[in-house]
Amino acid sequence: MSINEVGPSQDMPAAGATAEGAAGVPSRRRWRTGTIFAVSAAGALVLASAATGVLATARIVSIESPTAAGSSQSAPVAPQQGTSGGPSRAGVTTAATPATKTQSVGVVLIDTVLKYQGAEAAGTGLILTSNGEILTNNHVVDGATSITVTVASTGTSYTASVVGTDPTKDVAVLQLSGASGLTPATTAASTKPATADAVTAVGNANGTGTLSQASGTITALNQSITAAGDGGSNPEALTGLIETNADVVPGDSGGPLYDSSGAVIGIDTAASSGSAAVTGFAIPISTALGVAQQIETGTASSGITIGYPAFLGVEVQPDGAATGVPQGPSTGVPQGPATGTTQVPATGTTPPTGAVIAGALDGTPAATLGLAAGDVITSVNGTAITSSTQLSTVLGGYNPGDTVTLAWTDATGVAHSASVTLIEGAAN
Repeated sequence: MSINEVGPSQDMPAAGATAEGAAGVPSRRRWRTGTIFAVSAAGALVLASAATGVLATARIVSIESPTAAGSSQSAPVAPQQGTSGGPSRAGVTTAATPATKTQSVGVVLIDTVLKYQGAEAAGTGLILTSNGEILTNNHVVDGATSITVTVASTGTSYTASVVGTDPTKDVAVLQLSGASGLTPATTAASTKPATADAVTAVGNANGTGTLSQASGTITALNQSITAAGDGGSNPEALTGLIETNADVVPGDSGGPLYDSSGAVIGIDTAASSGSAAVTGFAIPISTALGVAQQIETGTASSGITIGYPAFLGVEVQPDGAATGVPQGPSTGVPQGPATGTTQVPATGTTPPTGAVIAGALDGTPAATLGLAAGDVITSVNGTAITSSTQLSTVLGGYNPGDTVTLAWTDATGVAHSASVTLIEGAAN
């Protein structure tokens, strides 16, 4: 089954891009309508709209979803969007149904800027506290360098920061700056959903900036899906999901899945594409709130990142590949394709082992050091670096503001060493 993770909205690949899932390879990508694309630090394809600047922030993922018999199915990702009559949902040519005032209470619209990808995105979220704690999907804010949140019921906008994220559960918690007196969403964490129960998905469908609704029923419980980055990188398994036939689309990510009484039983996170029949998936609200509570403790774990990661600002070539689709770990060391420049050691020398740099992002510590394509980072604070993956892992152990000593060999074979202070990177 082909799945769109519904966060910000995404669209067809840009000219020259390859459609994901065409060969049945699990993948995920962030998208927008338009023709300009960039690769995020997490390896998600971001399309920016040339006309409007952005639509909805969300990943589109082609996944394999187990059937009752334990087999799997896959299909190419082919997101559908309406072309006339105002915003529409997948497979529907008529205008989407606006959310009611009641459905809008406790719901927010999320807009992000992805500075290092030259893109923007949009999604949905839920108000958890009166002072502005927000629950959403991790993939809605993945790669964001700035976040603006608008309360749907009042139209008031706030700047938001990331409290913490858990990519393994696709959950993120944000904090609004200067917010007070907000009305939280009504959740039903103790409710046990059942198949055939009536539900309604509400969200920023296709990133239009307004909430719309889609009704349906629960078709299955405790479902599992697996999503991966371009080329099969960074696979993620989401389990225990609610499956519904509500017409969930990109942009709905992080939005509420309401039960018949109007209480939130899940947050929308993924949906099928490429066929008239929609299969949507939502994270049970009890699961999402459980992760939020762990984040609120301020304790990082193997899955949870508190705040923003430390950032060096180098783009590195994927391990063992001179070319390829950029892959971006969450530590601020995006792996990128070869740029036509490879390391050229001095005559008679052995190429150094380490992380091969494809480029340095402007305004980052890497650029300040003068790191350039073809350089090879060989150690960080005395820890030998043998691959791009290891560099990402090692830097992931530091915090923004930490000073580290880097050793590298330039493209001519000359060795260098210098100290640099890591900065705050994009959300992951």
